[in-house]
Amino acid sequence: MPMEHERRGRAPREMEAFSHTFLFADLVGFTALADREGDGRALDVALALQRRVRGLLERHGAEQVKAIGDGVMLRFSDARSAVRFGVRLLEELADEAGFPPVRVAIHTGAALSSDGDWYGRTVNVAARLCSLAPPGGVIVSDRARDAAGQIEGVSWSSGALRWLRNVSAPVGTYLVRRPRNTLARPDPSRSAEAGSRG
Repeated sequence: MPMEHERRGRAPREMEAFSHTFLFADLVGFTALADREGDGRALDVALALQRRVRGLLERHGAEQVKAIGDGVMLRFSDARSAVRFGVRLLEELADEAGFPPVRVAIHTGAALSSDGDWYGRTVNVAARLCSLAPPGGVIVSDRARDAAGQIEGVSWSSGALRWLRNVSAPVGTYLVRRPRNTLARPDPSRSAEAGSRG
């Protein structure tokens, strides 16, 4: 029969396996920025992103899990708050002249926590989706969209199935649409490259 402290030790992990929403955000063209403008400028931009994220955490009920070089990983207890956070972050950054575009990905599902970090398929999918988000855009999995429900001022693109590296099944995805196209802006690091995206 397991000891009482062993049962207590397992319980949090069992509870943590229930639904969470994870948001990944990263800077587009960060490597090119460092090469073009130097490591100091790249570091300043990465730290500015982290400061902006921290300034939005409390009002959206978000937990910053960690900073990852040129990006961040956040956890939310509900998907609607995650979508609102992603939209707000990109709107604020769009107002900063010369700031590189940022992309955001959101996925909802089960996950496990250990030593302050989070693990599992849900985290992996959210991280993989981030590379598919357009510069200055938010990509949301079908599970996150369903969990978020209707959000005032937000609409969605048509759905698309995406195959992700080391994920066995395709993931349904949607792009967030905002009135007046507030989330879309050009990538300044690509302006001289015939409109190609970073």
